[in-house]
Amino acid sequence: MIKPHGSEELMPKIVSTEEEKVALLDSAKSMKKMTVNSAAAANLVMLGAGYFTPLEGFMGKSEVVSVANNMQLNNGLFWPTPVVNLTNQELDFKEGESIALIDPNVDGEQIIAIQNIDKIEKLSSSEIDSIVEKVYGTKDKSHPGVQTFYEQGDTLISGNVSVLNFSYFEKDFGETFRTAMQIRSSIESKGWENVVAFQTRNPMHRAHEELCRMAGERVNADGILIHMLLGKLKPGDIPADVRDTAIRTMVDHYFPKDYVMITGYGFDMLYAGPREALLHAVFRQNCGCSYLIVGRDHAGVGDFYGAFDAQDIFDSVPKDALNIKIFKADHTAYSKKLNKVVMMRDVDDHTKDDFVILSGTKVREMLSKGESLPKEFARPEVAEVLMKHYMKE
Repeated sequence: MIKPHGSEELMPKIVSTEEEKVALLDSAKSMKKMTVNSAAAANLVMLGAGYFTPLEGFMGKSEVVSVANNMQLNNGLFWPTPVVNLTNQELDFKEGESIALIDPNVDGEQIIAIQNIDKIEKLSSSEIDSIVEKVYGTKDKSHPGVQTFYEQGDTLISGNVSVLNFSYFEKDFGETFRTAMQIRSSIESKGWENVVAFQTRNPMHRAHEELCRMAGERVNADGILIHMLLGKLKPGDIPADVRDTAIRTMVDHYFPKDYVMITGYGFDMLYAGPREALLHAVFRQNCGCSYLIVGRDHAGVGDFYGAFDAQDIFDSVPKDALNIKIFKADHTAYSKKLNKVVMMRDVDDHTKDDFVILSGTKVREMLSKGESLPKEFARPEVAEVLMKHYMKE
């Protein structure tokens, strides 16, 4: 199986034994506490679950700048996006202390991790602007990821962490949330060597379904990992529980048995387009996948990125930056001429009118009115799940 990123084995930061957890929680009683923001809490979940291997914790200023400018950690290892604990709070602790980090997404002031404070550093407004522009390609606050980054604050708290739990993800998505360790173990137990990963923050329509099938066939995959984001999204995106039901419905009806693993991970969407596509590749390499499907406007939002910027960026990073390979996908849609879903680049005799294409706005409008989606666009069983959601709103 493919090795984790920058390591011979996964390096999850979750506390592994109940005894150690109890001891840390006991020592936390005398520690100062800090409630982190949702983005930092999601970073902790990813650190705990092994997805951020080989990181040990939150980055300091020099590393954040290096990652933003050069996509490298201080030790030279490839890394595409900052992993930070930023705040605008007044702090009552100092460098060298250990503090208890409180989860903002769970009631009862639950401690999600213990952080050993290495440095407390201020970022100037110009430094924040530079980081944001390099990572997101824009400073426009109408971009949801940009707005989130700016809102986090200008005080950077770096240091290693010991993660105590996976926030709300295990409780709310017990059937779907999986750590990188669990996914690797499942792949190994199935005897799969060549696995294709599909990233999604949306329900899967027929084009997505066929894209997974095409990719699997073309790289001779043993199986497909459908890996959905379960964390925070922008307003208007379909909630994770609805997506989960829709995807499971599709897989149950239209894929061979034991060919698809449906899993999810606890991260808040960055909407960082090309940079986030690279991060998605790191996640899936750490899961043990050989390929990641990168489609049109992967991890994008609005008109901030070109249709294939997220594919092109893989050609600009060093060849040894990642071991996972990329399956570059074109826009995929149902062909009226051929009566099947195709990649548009494969059918140069087609015009736009030869495809069944619906905008997201049109889909939402039809579903909210109780109108059936064309069977060429969405499987009827999947459309029914989505319609129930929209009719409730």
